[in-house]
Amino acid sequence: MDANDREDFAAFLLRMRKLGISDKNLLSAVEAVPRREFIARSWHSAAYGERMVPIDCGEVIEGLDMQARILTALDLEPGHRVLEVGTGSGYTAALMSKMAAKVTTVERYRRLAEDARGRLQNLAIDTVTVHHADGRAGLAAEGPFDRIIFWAAFEALPRNCADWLATNGVMIAPIGPGDGVQQLAHLAKIGSRFERTDLFSVRFQPLAEGVAASL
Repeated sequence: MDANDREDFAAFLLRMRKLGISDKNLLSAVEAVPRREFIARSWHSAAYGERMVPIDCGEVIEGLDMQARILTALDLEPGHRVLEVGTGSGYTAALMSKMAAKVTTVERYRRLAEDARGRLQNLAIDTVTVHHADGRAGLAAEGPFDRIIFWAAFEALPRNCADWLATNGVMIAPIGPGDGVQQLAHLAKIGSRFERTDLFSVRFQPLAEGVAASL
């Protein structure tokens, strides 16, 4: 980190302390992964801030504070195999690579998938596999997964996803109307069913079906 990064990272740490987030593995991952490498230069000043940042294909990535809250809820451990739906810039996959054993990430936009793959390669992160694919399909052949995280919303509880999770696995997903407020749900697999705990309100785009036609 350069001087500007360290100043912004210190401010981020203070905000996390106020939220009661003290996960050393997560905070170490944020320190280790250069967030500015994953966003356009014109947005570098907002890299470690709370606001959403636009990326290609008309998409956005959540502010760092929101990402940290969600990854804290995911409760990653070093041996975990993780499925991420919604690669975006590749930043959260990079963070999770520092906290888990293997990350499989799925992106419906080819351009985003290719750019994320390049950024991860440039940082010598080799425990992340990026797929250009339909996130609703879940890449079941790659599983089962210990953790699954969705960066897009379901209208209703995605019950078929239980098949993708290992026993005692956890999924984090926004659930609610695509044009309104959703609840970020913590879904723990108990047998063949989910035990749901709602964490806090969010606003995510609805999970689109298929891959993008032209991008």
